[in-house]
Amino acid sequence: MRRAPRLPSVLVADDFADGRELLAEYLTFRGFTVHTAADGEQAIQIARSVRPDIVLMDLSMPGIDGWQAARTLKDDPRTRDIIVLAVTAHAMKSETEAARLAGCDGIICKPFDITTLGNALPRVLTHGAKALDVPGLSLTVRRAADSPP
Repeated sequence: MRRAPRLPSVLVADDFADGRELLAEYLTFRGFTVHTAADGEQAIQIARSVRPDIVLMDLSMPGIDGWQAARTLKDDPRTRDIIVLAVTAHAMKSETEAARLAGCDGIICKPFDITTLGNALPRVLTHGAKALDVPGLSLTVRRAADSPP
């Protein structure tokens, strides 16, 4: 008997419930297996448990924020290879640099087009964060983790 292919999994970590649920519902509709977390502590626990392919991490969350959660995930051998994308309104150069230094593989600046993000994620799984360089997403990408352009 043939096994069904594993659906790509995404963890959406955001303390804003409406935004988290909207993104989770849309990505589920697009065929992803989606897990959600309301703060950084939950994001770390869920990522360690289910090992998603991608984490979409809000940076400003209560308790353990997204910067610390990204650092924790990248420092842990069990989760260091998970692609962590910061999804944030913190678009100043110093803030995006801090996200990269924390271990985020890419930064998607809010607001963003949800359809464009949904279209980009399969490419990210295949080609890494450099695949986020698409029209419609306002972002910066950490090139160091990717193959040379």
